[in-house]
Amino acid sequence: MPRFLRPLHAALRPTVHATALALLCASLAVPLPSAAMAATDGACCAVDAPRLGIDVLLEDRLDLLRGKRVGLVTNATGVDGELRSSVDRFAAQQAFELVALFGPEHGVRGDVQAGDKVASTRDAVTGLPVHSLYGEHREPTPAMLDGIDVLVFDMQDVGTRFYTYPYTLAGVMRAAKRAGIPVVVTDRPDPVGGDLVEGPVLEPALASFVGMFPIPLRHGMTLGELSMLFNSEFGIGADLHVVTMQGWRRGDEPLRGPLPWVPPSPNMPTPDTALVYPGTGLLEGTNVSEGRGTTRPFETLGAPWVDAPALAERLNAMQLPGVRFRPTWFTPTFSKHAGSACAGVQLHVTDRAAFRPVRTGIAVLKALHDQHPKDFAFLPGDPPFFDRLAGVPWLRGAILRGDSIEAIEARWQPGLAAFQAVRQRHLLYEARSARVD
Repeated sequence: MPRFLRPLHAALRPTVHATALALLCASLAVPLPSAAMAATDGACCAVDAPRLGIDVLLEDRLDLLRGKRVGLVTNATGVDGELRSSVDRFAAQQAFELVALFGPEHGVRGDVQAGDKVASTRDAVTGLPVHSLYGEHREPTPAMLDGIDVLVFDMQDVGTRFYTYPYTLAGVMRAAKRAGIPVVVTDRPDPVGGDLVEGPVLEPALASFVGMFPIPLRHGMTLGELSMLFNSEFGIGADLHVVTMQGWRRGDEPLRGPLPWVPPSPNMPTPDTALVYPGTGLLEGTNVSEGRGTTRPFETLGAPWVDAPALAERLNAMQLPGVRFRPTWFTPTFSKHAGSACAGVQLHVTDRAAFRPVRTGIAVLKALHDQHPKDFAFLPGDPPFFDRLAGVPWLRGAILRGDSIEAIEARWQPGLAAFQAVRQRHLLYEARSARVD
C-alpha cells in the first residue's frame, strides 16, 4: 500500500475502510492491497438455453456440497429453471443433507410485508428450522451455524442499492468467515440489465441496511458479482464460491423463459417494477405514495393533493428518454394514503435501453416539489430516510433549491467513475454494450 494512504487506512472504520480505500485507489489509479478473492464455478459463455446458477450447482457442481451439512439462505425466488423450489430440491438430495434454512426480509416463502420482522420458526413443507435474518439478528449467530458445513445463498436481487438482499448476503459472508464455513452463491440475472451504472455512490456516514457500502443506486451487478466485490474490496474475506450462470449476458431482456421471474418481495411483482425502482423507490422518503397498495407499485405514484394532468404534462415536457407519463387516479389499500383517493401519474417505459431510472426518479421528485411546494415534503428523521435511500446528504437540498437535473447528475459523476473502476474487476459476464450514466 502506498505510504500516503496508510493513515487513511488506519483511521477508517473496519466495515467500510476497505471500500473507501478501494474507491480512492481507483480514482488515483493506485493498485489495491491484496484481499481474499472468490472462486468462481461454472462457465460464463453463451449457450442456447440459459441456465441459472442453482441448476449449474445441482447438475454440474455437486462437489461443492457432497457429503456436507448444508444451510440454505433463500426465499420464494429460490427456484430452478423449471420453477422448482430450491428448498424442495435441496431437501430431496441424497448427495448432501439440508439441515437449516435462513430467511431474509419477506421470509423464506415470501409471505411477509416490507419492513415487517421475520420470525424464526419451522418450514411448513420440510419441517426444517428457519432462522430469521430480518428480526433480532441480521447475521447468522454461532448457534444458528452449529452443525452446518457450508452455506448456500440462492436469491433473486433487483439491481438497486437500497434493496436489502445484498446486505443479508454480506452478513452471511461475515458470519461464515468467523465460523470458518464456506459460502456458495448461486448466481441469478440482474433484472435491470447489469450493463448500466447510474446515480450517486453512497457516503459511508449514511450506511444502513438499505445501503451498507459505497455503491451507486443502480450498481449494474449480479449478486454473485456483488459478493465478490464485497469480499475483496470491503474486507470480508470469506471462503467464497460463486456458481455462475450459463448463457446470460449483460443487457439481456429481463427474466423470461428458462430464467423465470418470481416476485422477490410483495411489492416487486414484475421485471418492469424492478426497472423503475432505482428512481421511484426514492419516493419512499417523501409524503408521496410510491404505489404500494396498488397493482403497479413504483410505476404508479401520487397523493391526494396532486394535480394529475398538470404533473403528467410537466414530466412529458421534459422529454426524458424512454418513458412517458399518464395521469392516473388510485386509492392505495395500505401504506401511505391508504383508503384515500390519490391523483398522480403512471410511468410507461417505452424504450428499456434508453430509459434512465435514477434520472427519471429525480425528475419526478423535482416536478412534485416545483408544482406543489407547500404540499410536497421529505419525511423527517435523523438522518432523513430519503438521505439513507439516496446515499448522500446533498440530493435532498438540491431538489429543494431547484437545481437542474444536469447539475445533479454532474455532481455524482466523480464517485461513479471511481466505483466503475472497482466494479470492472468483478464482472463475470459478457456485455452487449458498456454504458455509464
